[in-house]
Amino acid sequence: MAKYNEKYFESDDMRINKIDDLIDKGEEIIWRGKPKKSAFIWSKILTMLPVALIWGLVDGIFIYFLTTNSVFSSAPIWLVIFLIVFFLIHLMPVWIWLSNVISASAQHKNIEYAFTNKRIIIRSGLIIDIKNIYYIDIQSVNLRVGLIDRMLKVGDIYIKSKLETAVLWDIPNPYIITNKLQKVVNDIKTDMNYPNALRPAENTGFNTIYNANNTNDTNK
Repeated sequence: MAKYNEKYFESDDMRINKIDDLIDKGEEIIWRGKPKKSAFIWSKILTMLPVALIWGLVDGIFIYFLTTNSVFSSAPIWLVIFLIVFFLIHLMPVWIWLSNVISASAQHKNIEYAFTNKRIIIRSGLIIDIKNIYYIDIQSVNLRVGLIDRMLKVGDIYIKSKLETAVLWDIPNPYIITNKLQKVVNDIKTDMNYPNALRPAENTGFNTIYNANNTNDTNK
């Protein structure tokens, strides 16, 4: 059994938030990528756009009639403040949509995906969030390509594990990447579930090897 000293888990470095910083000894990145920027930004613009437009239009009409009414100009200050606060809160769907659109570029900058020979690493968020999904826990890998995705030549890869579902957004060459990821998951799970040492002598099985230079399995 490996030996660890009492300071093994101690670290003052809060800058370890890049995928390269997370790679263990003997672990190799076999694919890495990001969402296609144009597709990612367009998805942020189009998501909630109808709701934001209708919500903003309806509230805008109410605000227009209130502010152009002579009664409003003579209303007590407390009522004016109440209406301002009310509409600021009531317009929350519009503010959420605007914040997503404005922060889209910053969000894209922080997103990165990597497949290693051990796991899938997902880096995302305005405040960096790192998610690890180990191949042995993956239950399915599916691809969704919508109409806009097809026009922009991207797709969303949905990964379902025993504990959670993760999405790789707006991936270029989505069919190729999905097929290769499905093969990696199947090969590595097979090796982990049916290790060669437990196979009968007449069935030597295989040893799947993935590395940065060769993402095909090697049968030995």
